[in-house]
Amino acid sequence: MDIEDTLLMIPGPVKVAPRVLRAMSKPMMSHRSPEFGAIYEDCKTLLQEFFMTKNEVVIMSGSGTCAMDAAIGGLMDRDGKIVAATNGKFGERFTEIGDRYGSAIPVNFEWGMPFQPDSIEAAIEDGVKALAMVHNETSVGIINPAETVGKIARKHDLPFVVDGISSIGGNEFLTDAWGIDVAITGSQKCLAVPPGLAVVAVSERAEDRLVEGCGSYYADLRAHIKSARKKPAQTPYTPAVPLFYALQEALHMAKEEGFDVRRKRSQRLAASVRAAAGALGIEIFPVKGEFSEYSNTVTAMKTPSGISDDKLRGGMKKHGIVVSGGQERLKGKIFRIGSMGVCSEGDILRTIQTLEMVLAKEGVIGELGAGVEAACKVLDG
Repeated sequence: MDIEDTLLMIPGPVKVAPRVLRAMSKPMMSHRSPEFGAIYEDCKTLLQEFFMTKNEVVIMSGSGTCAMDAAIGGLMDRDGKIVAATNGKFGERFTEIGDRYGSAIPVNFEWGMPFQPDSIEAAIEDGVKALAMVHNETSVGIINPAETVGKIARKHDLPFVVDGISSIGGNEFLTDAWGIDVAITGSQKCLAVPPGLAVVAVSERAEDRLVEGCGSYYADLRAHIKSARKKPAQTPYTPAVPLFYALQEALHMAKEEGFDVRRKRSQRLAASVRAAAGALGIEIFPVKGEFSEYSNTVTAMKTPSGISDDKLRGGMKKHGIVVSGGQERLKGKIFRIGSMGVCSEGDILRTIQTLEMVLAKEGVIGELGAGVEAACKVLDG
């Protein structure tokens, strides 16, 4: 099937609106010009509202991992330590980055299981420079308790670093109210921009603690903040200019819709996917508890018995729907459907309908329609 006829329902990169794609086709401009500086300033203003913060915002050319690297590399020296709470693949990435710049103290929970805040606090020891976590763990579809962990960070006077890459703009994410010192997102998630930009909101407290001579040259937060404050605003190195065009257009689209309206749409779409899963006898993978919620931006479900991952996702792809599988230890055990960015009700219903067709073909369900009906009840409610 032609890629233009394919519906991308993975948790990033997500579908990009034609309006945003057209914006990328504008003529190139100098990244040191007043015109580019005006785009950067406009994006920063809108991003502060998007992040719900008054903190400094910088835009980096790179994926969300680039921003994670910048945050940890900026706060740690070779003798420093970072506590990283983990219940999925991307939480483990904080541990891996921390070990590159100093040493990480991982607080590991089983993938998809809730955090236990007492265990996170117990891991804090002398030499710890920051506390890091993922808010929406994309690999397992779980929301972790940033507000609760933020209180622990404040209690111990530690900068609080939060990966909000698949969360900001789709789940509730209160950067300032939760005391988040470094908040991170990527362009290819809830912003619905092609991959290639990372956004970092940095508090004054975190900025004051950025080390001199950051271990990373390119991802040096000090350099990015310094350039962003210039008149006109700049990046320290050559940026992906067309992606700035796209980001500005996407932010204006989100503003026109309403940032809160967009978050509520993601919430409604994810609820409809879960309802459809229940009607089809598919079990949601992560465990919801006192310190966890189901994600609004990606739903992780256990692969039903009687069908392989290849047949489920491969069958859907033959009908033009691309969904994600599990990563690493969860490969072949779960599949994931995204519901962020400009994802629509029609996208969700087409996805559920296609899932039903594949399940029926493989004999997993006997009749069609239960999943779509359940999803429609949520969407029409």
